[in-house]
Amino acid sequence: MPATFQARVLALVARIPPGRVMTYGQLALLAGAPGAARQAGQVLNGLMGHTELPWQRVINAQGRISTYKVGVGEVQEGLLRAEGVAFDDTGRCDLDTLQWWPEDAPGRAVPPAPLW
Repeated sequence: MPATFQARVLALVARIPPGRVMTYGQLALLAGAPGAARQAGQVLNGLMGHTELPWQRVINAQGRISTYKVGVGEVQEGLLRAEGVAFDDTGRCDLDTLQWWPEDAPGRAVPPAPLW
């Protein structure tokens, strides 16, 4: 993806408040590339442990942590729990409560209705 996509992803991640989360797909949508959730994840993959950006606040669309695959899932979960994000016994957090949408995102002050 072009650097402009990467810059938009990073700018959005920087704005996610503590104790709130955003999904990879939502991040891609707001960065101007609907359907590019994997690419948004790739942008964040290089950040883990090497930045002040709150990369840990981005999770998958099921409300779960996906970074166990790359060896930092426990770190991400610990960082989120320290911010007050709770996970149920299936490893999900409550997206209805914790998912953050920027107020200045066109048409996105209120999350869209689920497609399923």
